Amino acid sequence: MRAIQIEEFGGPEVLRLADVPRPDPADGEVLVRVTRAGLNFADTHTRENAYIAKHDLPFIPGTEVAGVREDTGERVVARLPGRGGYAEYAVAPESAVVALPDDLADEVALALLIQGTTAWHLYRTAARLRAGESVVVQSAAGGTGSLCVQLGRTFGAGRVIATAGSEERRSLALELGADAAIDSAPEGMADRLLEANGGRPVDVVLEMAGGPVFDESRKALAPFGRLVVYGISSREQNEVRTGSLLKRSQAVVGFWMNHLSDAMFGEALGDVFARAARGELRVLEGPVYGLSEARRAQEDLAGRRTSGKVTLDVSR
Repeated sequence: MRAIQIEEFGGPEVLRLADVPRPDPADGEVLVRVTRAGLNFADTHTRENAYIAKHDLPFIPGTEVAGVREDTGERVVARLPGRGGYAEYAVAPESAVVALPDDLADEVALALLIQGTTAWHLYRTAARLRAGESVVVQSAAGGTGSLCVQLGRTFGAGRVIATAGSEERRSLALELGADAAIDSAPEGMADRLLEANGGRPVDVVLEMAGGPVFDESRKALAPFGRLVVYGISSREQNEVRTGSLLKRSQAVVGFWMNHLSDAMFGEALGDVFARAARGELRVLEGPVYGLSEARRAQEDLAGRRTSGKVTLDVSR
């Protein structure tokens, strides 16, 4: 079968199309004939072996696919155990395979499978948002950020403030329901956040950049505020001193979806699927690349040249 195989860690050039054996499912596993593979920003870290979960070489990247179960013929989406998605066939634990409603397109389902469940749990599990609190969504035009903007009001936010790097992206965030949208450039961000919140510190920040964006977000955080970290796209680590947390009564919360139980994952996925079916949640379908274009897809994703959910069409 055709697949993207990584034989050495490095930049986008290590993403090479190869002919590899089709995987065989073991007991408790399902073989999926892949129609679309989803890309996540974490994939760009994985190819350098710089992500939380480490890999042995060689491996096929990708953690989510849509396709057809070979044993039943059902349309499904599946979470993969850290690898295997950029390929014509993938193996997934049966507990991580979910049947798709007929009216839910592959691209929409992939946007909700990881990014939608992440957005849901950022509010419910990590931030534990209370009614009327203000929320900042960093990178609000991205796949996860765009869903966070929309879910904010649904989950009780009093004010949703979006950040994005261009006027076009800020306009999109406002269209999706943000009350305000500001420039995501780190310099002076704390002041812009306070201004966007009527001069008051903010209650919750959903943050995935790290580095100076993390520091500026903390500056704008109110007492008893929560800064929720779910990525480090800048690759710049931050240090937090316990004394500064005590002095300001603030919390820094990490979120990695691999810690979700099957029940927690299923609850969130069922909810976002239902909201999308009712038209309450708009999924931004991003660009579609061929399997052979995986390198360019990751380059565009890392370069912030995409919006919405990026996918690979494995048929080309």
